[in-house]
Amino acid sequence: MESNGGAEASSSAGERLLGQSREFLDFFWEIARPEQERRVGGTQGLLAHLKERRKDGDLLKYTLKRLVVGLGATREASRPGFSLALAQVLQGFEEISLLSALDEIKEKYGLGKVKKKLFRNALFGNFFGVLALFQSGRLAKEPKALSECVQLLQSLSEHHAHLKDLPRKTLADIVAEIPETVFEEVLFGILEDELSAAFSTPGQLYLLLVGIQKFPRVLGPEKLKALLGTSAVVTEENIPRLVEVLKMAAKTERKDRGLPTVGLDLMKVALQEGRFELFWTDVVENGLLADHAGPCSYMCYRLLGSALPLLSLKQLKMILQGEVMRHYGVHVVSTKLPNRFKFAPEMEVLVGSFLEGCGDPKKQVAVMVGFSTLTNHGYPVVPSFWRVARHLLPDALLNYIQWIKGMFLAPDLDSCVEFATKRQEQNEKKTDMELTEHTVTRLRKWLIARLVGIAENPQIKREEEFVIDIARFCFFHAFFKTRKPISKIPETETVPSVPLNESTRAATADLFFSLLQHLNTMPALGESAEAEELRKKHLHGLAASGEPWIYVAVQYANTLLSDKKHVEAVTPFSEEAQFAWDRMLQTVEALRRREQKTLTLKTTAFQHLLLLVGIHLFKSPAECVSLLNDLQNCTKRAFGEKPKKKTSVSADGEEEEPEWVEVIVEVLLSLLAQSSALIRRVCRSVFALVCQHMTEAALRLILDVLDPQQDQDEESTVVVVEEAQKTKKKSLPDESDDGMSGESSAEEDSSEEDNAPETESEDEGEADEAFRSMLTNVLQAGNALGGDDSDDDLDDETMMSLDGNLSALFAEQRKRVQAKKDEKEKMRKEKILRREFKIKVLDLVEVFLAKQPENPLVFRVIEPLLSVIEQSMSSDSDKQEQDYLRKTADIFTNSLCRSKQYCRNVGPIREELHDQLESLVKRACKQRDSTVALYCFSASLYLCRVLKGNVAAPEATPKKKPNSSGGSDVPVAQPPAGSLDLERAATAYKEALSLFFNKRKSPLTGSMFLDLFERHPVICKQLIPTVVKSITEGARQPQQAQACLLLQKALQMRDFKLSLSEKEWEELMRDGTRQVTKTLKAVGEFKIKVDQEKVIRCLELLSCLIKMATKQGPAVDLTELPAVLRVLGEQPGFGKSARLTDLYWHVMKLLGFARPAKEKAPPKPVADPDPVPKKQKKKGFLPATKLRKNRKKAAPVPSREEGTESGSKEAVAGKKKRKRKKNRGGGGGEGDGPERAPPAKKSPSESKENKAGRGNILEKKRRLKKKKGKKAGTPPARKGPV
Repeated sequence: MESNGGAEASSSAGERLLGQSREFLDFFWEIARPEQERRVGGTQGLLAHLKERRKDGDLLKYTLKRLVVGLGATREASRPGFSLALAQVLQGFEEISLLSALDEIKEKYGLGKVKKKLFRNALFGNFFGVLALFQSGRLAKEPKALSECVQLLQSLSEHHAHLKDLPRKTLADIVAEIPETVFEEVLFGILEDELSAAFSTPGQLYLLLVGIQKFPRVLGPEKLKALLGTSAVVTEENIPRLVEVLKMAAKTERKDRGLPTVGLDLMKVALQEGRFELFWTDVVENGLLADHAGPCSYMCYRLLGSALPLLSLKQLKMILQGEVMRHYGVHVVSTKLPNRFKFAPEMEVLVGSFLEGCGDPKKQVAVMVGFSTLTNHGYPVVPSFWRVARHLLPDALLNYIQWIKGMFLAPDLDSCVEFATKRQEQNEKKTDMELTEHTVTRLRKWLIARLVGIAENPQIKREEEFVIDIARFCFFHAFFKTRKPISKIPETETVPSVPLNESTRAATADLFFSLLQHLNTMPALGESAEAEELRKKHLHGLAASGEPWIYVAVQYANTLLSDKKHVEAVTPFSEEAQFAWDRMLQTVEALRRREQKTLTLKTTAFQHLLLLVGIHLFKSPAECVSLLNDLQNCTKRAFGEKPKKKTSVSADGEEEEPEWVEVIVEVLLSLLAQSSALIRRVCRSVFALVCQHMTEAALRLILDVLDPQQDQDEESTVVVVEEAQKTKKKSLPDESDDGMSGESSAEEDSSEEDNAPETESEDEGEADEAFRSMLTNVLQAGNALGGDDSDDDLDDETMMSLDGNLSALFAEQRKRVQAKKDEKEKMRKEKILRREFKIKVLDLVEVFLAKQPENPLVFRVIEPLLSVIEQSMSSDSDKQEQDYLRKTADIFTNSLCRSKQYCRNVGPIREELHDQLESLVKRACKQRDSTVALYCFSASLYLCRVLKGNVAAPEATPKKKPNSSGGSDVPVAQPPAGSLDLERAATAYKEALSLFFNKRKSPLTGSMFLDLFERHPVICKQLIPTVVKSITEGARQPQQAQACLLLQKALQMRDFKLSLSEKEWEELMRDGTRQVTKTLKAVGEFKIKVDQEKVIRCLELLSCLIKMATKQGPAVDLTELPAVLRVLGEQPGFGKSARLTDLYWHVMKLLGFARPAKEKAPPKPVADPDPVPKKQKKKGFLPATKLRKNRKKAAPVPSREEGTESGSKEAVAGKKKRKRKKNRGGGGGEGDGPERAPPAKKSPSESKENKAGRGNILEKKRRLKKKKGKKAGTPPARKGPV
């Protein structure tokens, strides 16, 4: 009775709470949400609500109970939310004792009484309950609750399958948060067994390590002696057990997860006990690392990275020279293949965090040096552009750079942690001397790359002196060597202990030019006022003094060349090279003096070019000498001096000197053939400065490179250097203008890839035949093909001679096969180099079109670019060819055809542009690919825009427009045509339009002419008759549909309408209507989609014509249209397209015919009432005679009074039945009995008793209705109609 009373009281309290506030209950729903933000919001709302009603004890009890229930929720995302909410409630309402809350948790989730299927939820309920009590921050204040929580966590730790290490980690967190007195008085006795078994599991060891670090007085040596048998954790006796525990911890973590906390805490305790060396040597290197298991290795790497902030300088050097580093290096080299786990990114994060938080420059340098000396055959495993260097302090950075320089000059291989993989050790065939030289070379290449990477890294704070020092170091050791030290040149003070070989100097030279290219695009460095001013002006490539970086490098090079007593060039200059160098310096100084007087772009361009070619004298002197001589002559001509040398012959037979800009272009083309990013960027900037002085001959030099017909010349001028794998292209000015047939070369290039397999097979066949004949001759000479004679008939001397001849023959055959392979490889490389060179030359074309869009020479670029597009589209191209085509098409479309600026003075070349326009239109008509035709057509539209945008010389007299009243004419306002010859342009486009409409397969498309009409409506007048005629005379139905579309667009253009007189406009409307009517008359059955598209276009045009005729009032005869449209609507297949039907009735509506209303579907035939309906198997449903649909049928005509009474009762009964059917989801239909849908399916949980009971109730209701009907005198309803 008492339990029932308590239940009633709790239920009444719950009902009161439920009725109090719906908002209060919604807080619990929000807490159970998986989204973190909503859970926090729900918790905050619940706390605010409870604080407002703090005196309501029932509300607080209900909240506590509800939160405890949520701790063991089935949804995993809900448990942390309820745990957090419970912790906040316990923290905010201290009147709730933690012990009572823990008792309620134990009562709810007691493991002894919970069902088996809810056991996992109960475990998590207990765990999250204890976690909530701990997070409330009150455990230390209630010792009894603390002890019970610890005991509960100990019992939960036994269920490792569900909770993993969560209970022990929580226990360790509790120990870390409580005061020392509470631990000593309350928890130590409870945890004594756990602490004694610390070497059993990682969780127990972690608990001990946390206690040692948190309470060193309590867990002192004496206490540890009593617990563990040793006065310290890290001892020689405990090492085997520590290794086993760490292996267990490592193997429980995934390889991509972090370091187990027990490993890090054990290392901290080892440092605290002063036994780190013992720990690292015996536990890590000889224990974990010797296991050769992946998880153990990853744990060692993580220990290495995590130990960096904790160690002294001596300890850092010890671990960075140990076996863990060597093992890590093997891992980095072995995992370069894809789909392998790579630890290097995580190590980079660990080292970066250490460098960022370390304030000791010595430790920073030690770590950077340690990783830089981890080498595989001399090459460090860390990248040369290692991003962690951005965290170095200024002093550490300078010391690290000094170490790099010292290591480069005097390589100390003994200080490196050298390693090799097993495969490398097996395949190693070099001697010790060769291996040492190879190792030194690899190390020096990495060091110089590391040095340049630091100078180029924008995230490192660099000073100008710092960058200059690195640039001088690279340049000196790339091209010079020391004779005698001198303080004036710091690079001479240290002589390399091992002489630099050729490959090292070549790599250093390449990196120097890479650094120079980077400096050429870099803003000014430093904090000086001059540097700040240059940065505000966005001037790049200048030092703080305002001098270009390349000029600073040239000045340093001149200093080295002039001091021959102390410095010697690795490759001394010849007399010609030295003369070219001195002359270049004199010219640059003269230009600088001229620049101080009058600053011009031409002066700057020549300075850049002279300095660039001059600094490259050290790399390729033979080519640069001739280039410098050409530049010197070009400079004289550019600045007014007449040259003495003559190089070309004019048409009259007299020798003429080319313009200076032509020589500049030749020099730029020669430089672009070199694979240097610096040269490419400088050539682009220099050409941008001189392109305003371009001549037709200079532009022709550039375009000849892009001409596909010049490929044969390109093949002869490209030289592939196999040793250095570099490209050198020699410019031949005398041959650049020579013409050639080009047909064979173009065909060869276009079909080179297609015919390659056939050619290869033919060559192989011919080679096989020749080899077979030679083999036969050798065998016949040795009597080896002697018919019936066997090998036994040949003596030993003959056999030896035959073997020698055969071996020589096969050796010669191998040489021939290898020579053919080498030739094919050479041809392939040459083709790649030619394509790369052309891609670079496209940069010059792009710069010219961007800087000089109003130059008349722009029109000379159209044809060559189209030729490139045609050639690339017609051949099967690889990725490089596609990039070349993509860049060409982008320049043609965006920089040329869509340019907002264009030439404004085309008077002298007006006729030439018209000829080019006609040629482009014809070229578009002759194409096979519509894509190429589109480019040609776009170029013609560009020329139309240029011609139309220029003012014409004579003004034509305006046409007269007849007045609507007749008699007088009014001048028609003509749209401006500029310098465009309308008749000539219209004739060209008219031929193309006729070809488009009359040819079945045409490269032209309707979108091209739509673009023409929209951009240049002034040309429409001459083209419209062809369009109107093609509505009925087009070659195919798509062409006829396009004609309708073009006419519709033309009619909607205002400029086109203004170009016509009123009489011409009316005539056009009549002709258009007549042609559309004629086309619609010829329409038959709609068989395919093309028929529908054509009629749709016709109806759209017809709609436009009718609207214009109705609005503007021209006399257009529309009487014939209704009959034609009626016949059209009766054609087979007409109603298949909804769009076609809507357009059809839209036109009919414009003609005054309304769309008929949609007819309802005819009623289904009534079933024969005579057959007896089948007996229904299922009970509980009305018979067919009582269904609502049968009452809709005709009934016998009763008397007026009886009819009113029976009608009212049937109406009431019908309403009741409808309500019942709606409630059970049935709903009577309007159909007949046999066509009725089956009744709704019942849920499987419904029992047979419920079905029978519901059937009995319905049967009783039917009987009551029958009785009421008899009493009222209403005759029963019949089954069938009267």
